[in-house]
Amino acid sequence: MTNPVPSAQDEVVEITSELIRIDTSNYGDGSGPGERAAGERVMEWLAEVGVQGTYIESAERRGNVVARIEGADASLPPLLVHGHLDVVPAQASDWRVHPFSGEVVDDYVWGRGAVDMKDMNAMMLAVLRQMAREGRRPRRDIVFAWLADEEAGGEYGAKYLTRNHRDLFEGVEYAISEVGGYSFEVDPSLRLYLIETAQKGLAWMRLTAEGQAGHGSMINKDNPVTELAAALARLGDHDWPVRLTPTVRRFLEEVADALGLEFDPENPEPVLDKLGPLVRFVGATLRHTANPTRLDAGYKVNVIPGHAHAEVDGRFLPGFEDEFFAQVDELLGPKVRREFVHHDIALETSFDGPLVESMIAALKAEDPSARAVPYCLSAGTDNKSFAPLGIRGFGFVPLRLPPELDFAALFHGVDERVPIDALRFGVRVLDRLLTAY
Repeated sequence: MTNPVPSAQDEVVEITSELIRIDTSNYGDGSGPGERAAGERVMEWLAEVGVQGTYIESAERRGNVVARIEGADASLPPLLVHGHLDVVPAQASDWRVHPFSGEVVDDYVWGRGAVDMKDMNAMMLAVLRQMAREGRRPRRDIVFAWLADEEAGGEYGAKYLTRNHRDLFEGVEYAISEVGGYSFEVDPSLRLYLIETAQKGLAWMRLTAEGQAGHGSMINKDNPVTELAAALARLGDHDWPVRLTPTVRRFLEEVADALGLEFDPENPEPVLDKLGPLVRFVGATLRHTANPTRLDAGYKVNVIPGHAHAEVDGRFLPGFEDEFFAQVDELLGPKVRREFVHHDIALETSFDGPLVESMIAALKAEDPSARAVPYCLSAGTDNKSFAPLGIRGFGFVPLRLPPELDFAALFHGVDERVPIDALRFGVRVLDRLLTAY
């Protein structure tokens, strides 16, 4: 008697756990283990079912994998489905379950990357492997990509590939990736699934103030530490005005309608108050943010240094980049110089088109209580890197979540975990989408 062929739902938990056990921590300075081991394992999973992948290292240990699956209709533009293999670091002493164990505890898969985003990497593999075993072809070509370095801006991943291997994405019109497609339960009869159609731009800035070095015992009116500290206080305390972009406005309108509330664009707080922990994702999309995160000055307590440095994590709304930087410069003042550690664009696309219709249909087929709504992500994804190629990106990792789970807190947080039922749900939705679209 032959063993039954495993289904995607059978495999997705095991693949997620194994990917988590491969430490791909990205420290942002090249000192981490890189993505090579994870990329090589992805190549093995593909080869086991006869799928040919392309493994590309952009630098030592920085591995990327791309596989193109031929569809039934060559006239249709291909779809790109991409995920990143790297994760942010984790300190084991802070966790209830070791962050690189991939253990299954209380019907969750635990570990760094469980939601950001080795869950989606596993779902992609599980669905692709099942399609290959069953000899099924999608309607159109599907380009699967498992990428390096997203957590540090994608220079060794998506950006490298779009600069040096653009042909891999020839003809692609749409893309799906992380931080969207998850549920927010209004009540047992209605779940909103947030599909990311916009994301804030990124401005990681290094600030420098220069002044007169001297003895710490003397009066010094040109102290760069004082100058920089005052500028940071102005920036950190600034009350950025609310700017409702089209995506954010529509999201709030949809939520208000679902909750039976009146929506007042001049006072969105009553709607935000009903979002619970989800407000962590949504609240920061109503305005720009600029958070000081690092300080560095001096080398001895009795020496006033000649310069002081700080770093700021700035995020600006789509369509308001010039406004953001003009205000930052005004707050910093003429004596503080800024330069970019990393700068990337904001994105916004409309919530329409055949891919959106297919995503909605796939969700409703698995959850009749589903209502899909667009939303803006306060952070960013590799969709930024593919946008210059004319690829319209969406965040869609379908997960039906238990209402008590504080999902937003899991991203880059301790005790990151994903429900097993949500993984299996995601596999079913993703299979439907990739088969029908």
